[in-house]
Amino acid sequence: MTVVERREIALVDLLDRLLAGGVVIKGDITLRIADVDLVRIDLNALISSVNAQVPSPFEESP
Repeated sequence: MTVVERREIALVDLLDRLLAGGVVIKGDITLRIADVDLVRIDLNALISSVNAQVPSPFEESP
């Protein structure tokens, strides 16, 4: 085993690294019976940390 394979990362550290750079989650689910689509769910999500130096896109401009 190499050092990289034995390296353990705590869940908190992993989440911190992911949120610092941002994570995009995309997926879709279709419930189909007898070749008829009954339910379709599309998921698009951007998960990122909040930084005081970056302005919010949801605030109104003065």
